[in-house]
Amino acid sequence: MINKWIAGVILLLGSGLNLAQAAQVETLMVKAPGVDKPMAFQVTLPPSYSKNTDKRYVLLFDFHPRSRGYLEGMHDWMSHNGDWPWLETIIVTAPDGDQALGKLKEQAIEQEGNTALLDFMAQSLLPAIDAKYRTNGFRIMNGFTGNAGLVLYTLLNRPELFNAYLAASPVLSNDFAYVMKSAAQKLERIQGKPRYLMLTTSDSDFEQRQLADFAALEAILKTSNHPALHYQVKRFDGTYYMTQPILATAYGIEWLFDDYHRVLAPDSKIARGGVATILEHYRYLSEQKYGFAVPSTDSLIALADAEFAKDKDKGLAVYQAAVKANPESHSAHDALARAYGELQQFDLAVAQQKLALAKTDHPFWTRKYSESLAALEAKQAH
Repeated sequence: MINKWIAGVILLLGSGLNLAQAAQVETLMVKAPGVDKPMAFQVTLPPSYSKNTDKRYVLLFDFHPRSRGYLEGMHDWMSHNGDWPWLETIIVTAPDGDQALGKLKEQAIEQEGNTALLDFMAQSLLPAIDAKYRTNGFRIMNGFTGNAGLVLYTLLNRPELFNAYLAASPVLSNDFAYVMKSAAQKLERIQGKPRYLMLTTSDSDFEQRQLADFAALEAILKTSNHPALHYQVKRFDGTYYMTQPILATAYGIEWLFDDYHRVLAPDSKIARGGVATILEHYRYLSEQKYGFAVPSTDSLIALADAEFAKDKDKGLAVYQAAVKANPESHSAHDALARAYGELQQFDLAVAQQKLALAKTDHPFWTRKYSESLAALEAKQAH
């Protein structure tokens, strides 16, 4: 059985590798008000973008033009196995050396209350991205050092622009972009749908000047009232300075999408509440956090497996609920077929296994389900 499972995993991974495609990089020209020359932003589209024309994608934006290389590589590696752990994402990076954009950033940093950069993002950049590309409404802003300071500036002044903010080793000294001066007051203004902040630093020589303010900002986060803001602070002490954005992005992505991927344990607080509580949890994720459907399938199946081992009727009801809540999920139909098979209700088992087979074209699952269907039909015939 274990050897068969290992062979299946190898086949699954091999299929993914054979289907690998290169990311597509485009230039998006964006006009800023009062500026004659449009700005050339780089857009990196996921390899599946041109193939899966009905799919919509997360957006990640970074002000540093050289971030595109590491973000593209990390994203390709961390998303090619079925969006795990990084949901497939459109990555947008800023032009290199654009004077108009540089001026907007300079005003944000040096002029208290200046919102020209935020206005440009809200009124020009983000609408232009959404108009041309299939975004799904979930946005991440990513940044390192000075650009991380601007990530915090954006969170404090226009939190609605992005859903999540990843700030690696932010510049905070000399009240950069007036972040430290306004943090306590503006954090408490963050309301509405949840926002997420990953704040990171290390003890490298280059970050020493920022550590006092970093600690002060962490203290403000801990003591201020901001129920809509979910945050995590991480230290990567002992690591190199130029490694910081890589570490911060990897940890930030894992943390941000953990509740999308992680299956609820049957004995978890949410799962102990039963099917209704699980469905409410995924409704919150879908409607409040992400803005797109987050499937409850695997968590319901995990609960069903646990219940079925103790009480066949209760377990069967949960399997049925998993199918009802996720009717297009091949794994939900397969799990229900398995349960019917164990109960020797082979007509129902065969019907569900056929549905599972019809709802996937992946070679690994079609082979697995075909074998299961053949075994069930043989039992049905007897």
